[in-house]
Amino acid sequence: MKVLCFLGLVATLLLSACTTTNAVAPAVPNTARGERIDLPDGAQLLGGRHFTVLVEGQGRDVVLIPGLSTPRTVWNETRAKLKGRYRLHIIQIRGFGDEPMSDRDGPLLEPFIRELTDYIDDEIVDRNNHQKAIVIGHSLGGLATMTLAARYPQGVEKAMIIDSLPFFGLLFGPDTTVETLQPQAAAMRDALITKDSGEVDDRTLQTMSRTAAGQDQVAAWARAADTGTMAQLTYDLMTTDVRPLLPAIIMPVTMLYPVDVSIMAEPRITEMYKAAFTGAKTVTFEKIDDSRHFIMLDQPKAFAASVERFLQGNDGKSK
Repeated sequence: MKVLCFLGLVATLLLSACTTTNAVAPAVPNTARGERIDLPDGAQLLGGRHFTVLVEGQGRDVVLIPGLSTPRTVWNETRAKLKGRYRLHIIQIRGFGDEPMSDRDGPLLEPFIRELTDYIDDEIVDRNNHQKAIVIGHSLGGLATMTLAARYPQGVEKAMIIDSLPFFGLLFGPDTTVETLQPQAAAMRDALITKDSGEVDDRTLQTMSRTAAGQDQVAAWARAADTGTMAQLTYDLMTTDVRPLLPAIIMPVTMLYPVDVSIMAEPRITEMYKAAFTGAKTVTFEKIDDSRHFIMLDQPKAFAASVERFLQGNDGKSK
């Protein structure tokens, strides 16, 4: 299991597992494809092929997309702060908190994004007189958010990307391509399937969060994730390059990234993130100090403030 260093974050492509927060999530049942379950306080659970959606709150529509291996509970504190003012659509990929898909031997990321586009079109744009969605995505969810923003401007008003890259091959070097990375991506996918476990070593856990409690939660969620789903999405993540799509993004995008100077100096981190988004003309960069991959865990107050600025349209940060 190869661990790679990039931009002050030692990232693993085998895991972006979630952490729970102090907020307590309600018990949410599994839901079948096409099923709608009414929950207390007007919330609903909707079942799709590749994901389920917990819909709660009132107001403007905000879509929250978690990362690889991450259930929707990663957004618990965000949900608690926002659902009184926004209608939240909290995504959960099947296999990362719900029963896995039966057919997960082929590509999953692209079909997931297509289904998510259809969901936003049907459940938000069409139901709200063509009012667009606000989209926030972490890690793998950030990659999906970039793709949505580029391909579906008629449905996305603005987007926040949390510690994600348009091509994760950059972790292996600036000259890496999808073609050169494909054999290693396939080997990682196959190794995960053979191992049939989401167990994570201590070194990898330390790259996900600065706290012992966060690392414990990462390990727990990694063990609970469906290995087949994680393996295929790992391959999809490593072999997807959306950099050619970046110039097509026309709406405001906030790129939120962590800085941990014990790993890399802040100017170098910022320079490398900005270089990754060359061609994206509407991106604003914002850093969170003393954080690793799960910013919402390591710096919950700073993270909440960044989300609030983004939603209110007042980031005040550098381009």
